[in-house]
Amino acid sequence: MRGDPHRRQAARGVSATGTRLPSARGAAAGRRIGIGLMNGLWRPRVLGGWRIPASGPVIMAVNHAHNIDGPMLMGTCPRPVHFLIKQEAYVGPLGRFLNAIGQVPVDRSTADRAAVTAALGVLERGGVLGIFPEGSRGAGDFAALRAGLAYFAVRSGAPVVPVAVLGSSGRRSRVIPALPPLRTRVDVVFGDPRTVGGGGRRTRSVMDEATRQLQERLTDHLAAARRLTGR
Repeated sequence: MRGDPHRRQAARGVSATGTRLPSARGAAAGRRIGIGLMNGLWRPRVLGGWRIPASGPVIMAVNHAHNIDGPMLMGTCPRPVHFLIKQEAYVGPLGRFLNAIGQVPVDRSTADRAAVTAALGVLERGGVLGIFPEGSRGAGDFAALRAGLAYFAVRSGAPVVPVAVLGSSGRRSRVIPALPPLRTRVDVVFGDPRTVGGGGRRTRSVMDEATRQLQERLTDHLAAARRLTGR
């Protein structure tokens, strides 16, 4: 970091363009809150947490079948996570809370340069970026990946860790129908970190190949996680 001015700036909480980055302390506080909530409401079982690099930039690629998938990862990941979260969630007290815990709002209707700068800044300072590569909540099967994951992986050179959250969807709580039944076991399965190539180039063919490699890797991990957990 001593010889890299961009990394020195990022460590101070400022991107290479002078934009203030999401709070690292906030993300650490969000992790503590997530640990309390997720373990208090459900029964998370973490498998493969040791595979996550202890330091340096990492991208968490998470399947997304339920609204608790993001908080569940925040509460089970060994390191604080900065998630890219749709800007529609940033309303009223929830929006202020998400900002306070270091999450990154993103406008999915356009190429959101502010979100891209913030996300790359998180990686530049050696942090963990969380992404739902499918773009929105759905079947959670990694069947269709948007280009964002490949872009951040190629641009930053950070390893991508596939994450399967299983057991959050399917049944609904009788008390709060929008949530899984309380005290339900939810499995969070981490895969091996992998990088995708490109040598710094971000041509269309490089991005297409990176997306293909990532999709294959993520779907393979999901299948292995289902076999492992019996889900």
